[in-house]
Amino acid sequence: MEKTILITGCSSGIGYYVAKQLQQRGYRVFATARKIADVEKLKTEGLESLQLDLADSASIQAAVKAMLKLTDGKLDALFNNGAYGQPGAVEDLSRTVLREQFETNLFGWMELTNAVIPIMRKQGQGRIIHNSSILGFMSMPYRGAYNASKHALEGLADTQRLELHGSGIFISLIQPGPIRSRFRENGRMMFLHNIAWEQSFYREKYQSVLARLEKEGNASKFTQSPDAVYQRVIHALENPRPQIRYYVTFPTYLFATLRRILPYRWMDWVIRHIP
Repeated sequence: MEKTILITGCSSGIGYYVAKQLQQRGYRVFATARKIADVEKLKTEGLESLQLDLADSASIQAAVKAMLKLTDGKLDALFNNGAYGQPGAVEDLSRTVLREQFETNLFGWMELTNAVIPIMRKQGQGRIIHNSSILGFMSMPYRGAYNASKHALEGLADTQRLELHGSGIFISLIQPGPIRSRFRENGRMMFLHNIAWEQSFYREKYQSVLARLEKEGNASKFTQSPDAVYQRVIHALENPRPQIRYYVTFPTYLFATLRRILPYRWMDWVIRHIP
């Protein structure tokens, strides 16, 4: 039988690629995006698309209701992917900016997840996949808001996985390093909008942060295409025993190993010297 999946953050990058590939694989894909213009674009490309703003509870509930009407109350999988990274030193993050990061990257994800769990529980099966990050288990400077949102996501996902044991619902976390997308472009926009960097104690450091965000092409030589994430999504969807965590890209494997074997101060030294 045709399997249904709801995907967030499909306007570009990982979400867009995974939606297109899963549709070709035979899934019934509901590709969501925050902007109406992106929803219309996805529809012109043959995808079933719904407007879903993760920072808006009413939008989340409306999207779930609309999808269930189209599927006769069925949903096999959810791929939580829509997110952004707010650059800036923790010292320069206002309460409002930090809250906005969590509204999209955490609160919206969990509200959407909780909305579909009763459907999956009734079915006796379901797959929930969270696209987390290497920064879900390690932290890098000037990314505090994003670090915190992904650390919190992983804590909630781990807890919910334990609570759902025996329900037939599996929760997996994907932890990518650098992937080709508009992530840096969007991060630069949020940085300039929310951080008064020219008045900051860190203004000299921010010049290099901006240079990195403005850099064209791959973020590093380890950057992979969205297909690397898609391959993990397929395993998490179709394997009888999906993994709890999926590493993607060499930096994720490397830092997961270093985190296990290095003392904290040594690990801090390594992170501080990442170019």
